Amino acid sequence: MTELDRDLEAYILEHIDPEDELLYQLSRHTNLRAVHPRMLSGHLQGKILRMLTLMIKPKNVLELGTFTGYSALCMASGLPEGGMVHTIEANDEIVEIAYKFIGESEHADKIKIYVGDAREIIPTLNYNFDLVFIDAEKSEYLDYYHLVFDKVNPGGFIFADNVLWSGKILDKNENDNFTKGIKQFNDFVKNDNRVEKVILPIRDGLTVIRKK
Repeated sequence: MTELDRDLEAYILEHIDPEDELLYQLSRHTNLRAVHPRMLSGHLQGKILRMLTLMIKPKNVLELGTFTGYSALCMASGLPEGGMVHTIEANDEIVEIAYKFIGESEHADKIKIYVGDAREIIPTLNYNFDLVFIDAEKSEYLDYYHLVFDKVNPGGFIFADNVLWSGKILDKNENDNFTKGIKQFNDFVKNDNRVEKVILPIRDGLTVIRKK
């Protein structure tokens, strides 16, 4: 990130709604305790997720990759009455932080956590979703897309995080599994005529996909 990018981000954060106290404490706790704290959505992306959730008004949200619960809490705060976030996390240790902070939130009754492999859990969920947020294992993004697609209502949305992958998607010689997974996902979605799509250059890239 250049100095100009840092200054612009600071300006943006100064001109949006402040971070909720519980989310601030969660962010601080994550940065102190988690091995990869940058996986947390954070204030700016959290506010965007909340705003998009308010616009879409989903009855059911599916999140792949709970991490410490920040994004789940942000989306839950934007749900209409009766809405629910179903969130899946493979790491049973990191999810303990999510349990703690979600349990302290006024939105706790809007969030259901599943622990395990999303590829095994998704087929067991007997729900249709208006919004899916993919932010789990990068090498498995295309698997997740195929698994959730028929569970997304027509007119529903799929968000995919980290689709620019720190610019590695531009490197033709980059062959690690995560980069390959993101590239395969991006290429498939580009050519999928069942959806509309746009990539927002927010943080590490967020693809917004609408099922026709």
